[in-house]
Amino acid sequence: MPKLLLITLKKAPKFSAIIEALIRLDYSRVSMVLEPGEFAVRGSIIDIFPINHSHPIRLDYDDDTIDRFVSFNLTTQRALSHLTQTQIAHAKIDTLFFNHTVASTGLLSEFSPGDYVVHETYGVGQFKGLTRLTIREHEGEYVWIQYKGEDKVYMPLDQLHLLHRYAGADMSPTLNGLQDGQWKATKEKAKRAIKLLVKELHQLYQDRLTRQGFAFAEDTESQLEFEIAFPHPCTIDQLKAIQEIKSDMESHRPMDRLLCGDVGFGKTEVFMRAVFKAVENEKQVAILVPTTVLAQQHYDVFKSRFAPFPFRVEVLSRFSDKTPQIKILEDLALHRVDVIIGTHRLLNNQVKFADIGLLVIDEEQRFGVTHKEKIKTIKPNLDIISVSATPIPRTLYMALTGARALSKLETPPVLRKPVMTVVTEWSEEIIKKAIQAELDRNGHVFYIYNRVESIQRKYNYLKSLFPTLSIAIAHGQLPEKQLQKSMADFVSGKTQLLLCTTLIENGLDIPEANTIIIEGAEKFGLSQIHQLRGRVGRSPIQGYAYILHSQNGLADTAIKRLQAIREYTSLGAGYQLAMKDLEIRGAGALLGHKQSGHITAVGFELYCKLLEEAIAPKKSGQPILMTGPFYIPETYIESERERLAIYQRLQYAPSRFALEDLIEELQDRYGKIPKIVMKTLESLIKNLSA
Repeated sequence: MPKLLLITLKKAPKFSAIIEALIRLDYSRVSMVLEPGEFAVRGSIIDIFPINHSHPIRLDYDDDTIDRFVSFNLTTQRALSHLTQTQIAHAKIDTLFFNHTVASTGLLSEFSPGDYVVHETYGVGQFKGLTRLTIREHEGEYVWIQYKGEDKVYMPLDQLHLLHRYAGADMSPTLNGLQDGQWKATKEKAKRAIKLLVKELHQLYQDRLTRQGFAFAEDTESQLEFEIAFPHPCTIDQLKAIQEIKSDMESHRPMDRLLCGDVGFGKTEVFMRAVFKAVENEKQVAILVPTTVLAQQHYDVFKSRFAPFPFRVEVLSRFSDKTPQIKILEDLALHRVDVIIGTHRLLNNQVKFADIGLLVIDEEQRFGVTHKEKIKTIKPNLDIISVSATPIPRTLYMALTGARALSKLETPPVLRKPVMTVVTEWSEEIIKKAIQAELDRNGHVFYIYNRVESIQRKYNYLKSLFPTLSIAIAHGQLPEKQLQKSMADFVSGKTQLLLCTTLIENGLDIPEANTIIIEGAEKFGLSQIHQLRGRVGRSPIQGYAYILHSQNGLADTAIKRLQAIREYTSLGAGYQLAMKDLEIRGAGALLGHKQSGHITAVGFELYCKLLEEAIAPKKSGQPILMTGPFYIPETYIESERERLAIYQRLQYAPSRFALEDLIEELQDRYGKIPKIVMKTLESLIKNLSA
């Protein structure tokens, strides 16, 4: 096996020598570096993701001298910090590969050859790729869309805003013809149906506007004191969401807001401040959660934060004795309890409130339609915050179409790292390596095994692999005291591995546990896998997730789910996964069969756009129209998906500053910008400045 490759600024290997050395070290050449063991060459730039590094590196050569030597961010592909030297290990050292694939960050277009697409003018076709054409002596790049039979369209780049990915119940839709008028009729039919729907939505809005809710007062000194006690700085998104929620609460209209943020992005702190505002206004608050484990964790956190203030926090949990819970219910009815946290039991008819003002539904995707109908009966005109990392498609849809207020947390906390993820077949070798690697750094392991009837056999198997390892079992059928002890021992560190079902899926925060193994992943939904993965990596310590599926043949939907998990590993991927889930499951059932046929006919993305335009025509973003044919040379950006992503970003650059930032990014990632590209960029900047 070759030795380590040493790179220093003082004694830099020649450009060609670096490439030859990387090939000898078994690094794979790709168009964009996304995973350890890969390298990419673009003009004078070489990107490398050393197997022994946490970040990839970038070398920018001037002839055979390194002009720039930096690490760079995998998610944005932008430079991070300057380097002077590094060592690159052989790509096939005894370690596991982790998927770092970036998705939906503007780096790669969402269109891939073979995808079904919808052009607003021409209808459903198949994306074939980009092609270079010369029309009227002007050379440019065009999007090739294949339609029915021999029909095809070469779409100019200034129409990219008219192109959408097809997502609907029929994942192999019939292609439209260009001459038969079918698409025009289909689109007009969908528009008419949407107009009727908008009338119904408008009536809902009017009903809501006429209802009177409780208008909470502005923040008090106690509120500020409570918020200052938070030990971490809030992200920009957290501050924005907090302000949006407070504005809703201070209005006379009942609040119904979806708070959507990835696992570990600080949703609890956002709604905790709303809870404090409510109790400061002498209103009671109910926090509905899906599991006893999460209820207990929230109780511990709320109890600690509310301790300096004269408000009583209680929990309805099967971890508690029955007699005190009867007393809690009596006190709740008499307003001697300000904040009550609990599972579905909060929806029981025995639970009575003296004056409830706010309901928080945490992990709302875990509650069914019957639960949500029951929630509506708690009190008319109640302020409601629904919280989720991966909201169910119906809720996400309602937020996207303006039928419900949406706050998104997209900025990760400082020092958070994406969880390094393996998606592969189950094997004993991977199990042994994964557990041993975490034990070697004195950490703890979650092992998800979702079959209670055979969980003891899995325990015995793991003990045979690691006889001295301390293992606890946790699942919902355990007696209350035994389950409570298993969880407490793992949290305190007495137990090194927790063998459990999905009961730890929501909200659990154990900083010392940073490896999770999920067995039988093909049986889980996207939301479940993402939530489970979110149990690790909740501190500056690197988290690892092993998503292991059966060695037998997988169903198409399972393959799509696992592929989505493999692709969406960047921080903040929960929202993107919810969109992908919507695509996989189909959007047709969202509004009943009245609308499902239209969603299938025009695709979900275009349907949403038509609905948004019907509700609020001025909300649709206007693209920047490029003047004349334009292309980025393949010698500058070789990857078609990367070029197409840049074209799309150019169309929707909101300002001159955004375009100038894009110019800096192009120079950072690809080197000196060709004159033909720079000329167009300068023209666009001039148009925006005018």
